[in-house]
Amino acid sequence: MEIANTTLTHLDEHAQPGLVDVSAKQPTVRQAEAEAFVRFEPDAWTTLAQAGFATSKGPISEVARVAGTMAVKQTAQWIPFCHPLPIDGCEFDLTPEADGMRIRCRVSTTARTGVEMEALTGASTAALTLYDMTKSLGHGTEILHIRLLSKSGGKSDFTA
Repeated sequence: MEIANTTLTHLDEHAQPGLVDVSAKQPTVRQAEAEAFVRFEPDAWTTLAQAGFATSKGPISEVARVAGTMAVKQTAQWIPFCHPLPIDGCEFDLTPEADGMRIRCRVSTTARTGVEMEALTGASTAALTLYDMTKSLGHGTEILHIRLLSKSGGKSDFTA
């Protein structure tokens, strides 16, 4: 049975997945921002705060920022139907809060398609890196609320 699809752009008229053809689109400035939240167990969070958010592996925020940036640049290698994009800019904010770290990743490009997946991949990878760097303090750490906050520059803008 073939399913006609008019809303999921990565499926063709036979419901087969594929890369979307963006060749008819004009390149525009595209931006996206995503976030993730890493919540730590209270004892682990206290230990991290007292250590200045550094472990024997290094300063957790800085290593997470580097890992997230590397992931942004490799998103098309990880997500099958993402187009490889030139990344014009990538910024991270890692902010300690009451019981964890909020990660925000902003990405920009001038291209025919957006950078939502790049921003989400960057925030997710930074969160995974925080987990990896702090797992010796306990495995009760949670990665929460990975979400797109905004996107602009395409046919439709979005703000959460």
